[in-house]
Amino acid sequence: MAEIFVGKLSEFDSPGRKIVTRDDMEIGVFHIDGEVFAYENTCPHQGGPVCHGRILKKVEEIIAKDKTSKGLTFSSEHTHVVCPWHGFEFNIKTGRHPGDRNSVLTPFEVKINDEDVYVIV
Repeated sequence: MAEIFVGKLSEFDSPGRKIVTRDDMEIGVFHIDGEVFAYENTCPHQGGPVCHGRILKKVEEIIAKDKTSKGLTFSSEHTHVVCPWHGFEFNIKTGRHPGDRNSVLTPFEVKINDEDVYVIV
């Protein structure tokens, strides 16, 4: 197993990301809510560069007791990355698509040594 140096934790925005390359593979490294996550930059839908997509809070619909919609809001708990090719969303903390639990990004282990962030491949 090899370690890829990504950068200093203080260099990341939150939410934020860096893309690193190892041989022919790109890896997206995300900093969200004080945690760091890494995924192969390949969308399971059709192979798009998912980690280059927009980072945004999950959109949730507000449903009243009478089952009518009261509008949309952004989740305070779930941050997603949206694949730029076809709009598939994935929870950055879990790597899972919110509507299809079998659609998952390929994760990598992350190691933080002091301020240095590494991805284990």
